[in-house]
Amino acid sequence: MLKIIVKDGENIERALKRYKRKHRNIKVMQNLRDGQFFTKPSVKRRREIQKAAYIQTLRDQEDI
Repeated sequence: MLKIIVKDGENIERALKRYKRKHRNIKVMQNLRDGQFFTKPSVKRRREIQKAAYIQTLRDQEDI
């Protein structure tokens, strides 16, 4: 459960922005979506490898 402590004199918009950032960082919605359907371990592993390859190509392009 996320807790956002609003400090004295803090704007509610700023506190809401902090909440949204924390919510996105702990990936609440992504975990819920992933749990809806079963995915085979081989498919999970393949996705991880594809993601790693994609990130590596981005880093290689950045170095050039």
